[in-house]
Amino acid sequence: MASGQLSREEALECTRCRHACHVMLYSDTKSQLFGKFPIRHIILMQMRFDGLLGFPGGLVDPSKETLEEGLTRELSEELGLPLPISVEDHVESCFAPPSSPPFSSPFSSRLMLHFYVKKIEEEQIREVERVAASTATDHGQEVLGMVRVPLYTMKSGGGLAHFLSHSFIGNARSQLVSSLLRFNMASLEELRKALTRSQEIHSQNAESLRAALSLTGAQRKQL
Repeated sequence: MASGQLSREEALECTRCRHACHVMLYSDTKSQLFGKFPIRHIILMQMRFDGLLGFPGGLVDPSKETLEEGLTRELSEELGLPLPISVEDHVESCFAPPSSPPFSSPFSSRLMLHFYVKKIEEEQIREVERVAASTATDHGQEVLGMVRVPLYTMKSGGGLAHFLSHSFIGNARSQLVSSLLRFNMASLEELRKALTRSQEIHSQNAESLRAALSLTGAQRKQL
């Protein structure tokens, strides 16, 4: 067990903690982008209400329901489909990483995160996408839309590196990377290259943000 991780049973012994469960839904696929780049696997994430990328799920009260029952309930609200999650889908449990200002909270150190991975059929993935955008209770509220993770790398560098450079909630980026390795969806070398490129993209984005900020400053002076 990796450092900082607990078993499901150990995590549930923390009765003073809040508990949150999230799941990575994925399927295999033979489709290709532009007939050139094998997509290999379809992995679903979501754009959250706060503008951050994360996995479907939410808070669960173990005193009233099992972790899996709570996660299944959350999926029904966010995706609009009953996708039963089982104990066998559990991957890891850990304390939530500390938040940085201005998002720090005294509750973050008492939040236990439970992560699940569930493989479903490609047609089920498509059905989730259709229903989530049309009938899910939380669509347009807590969830702004479902997104797929691009596992390919184009000659221009587009794909996984750019996706990993976006902003993720909590440890969702780490959960994604570790799952790609754990379930052999990407090689270690692929991920190292993508993450290295992501760091470069972050630097370029910082320069772009400074330029955009300077434009707002110039506009303010004209008012």
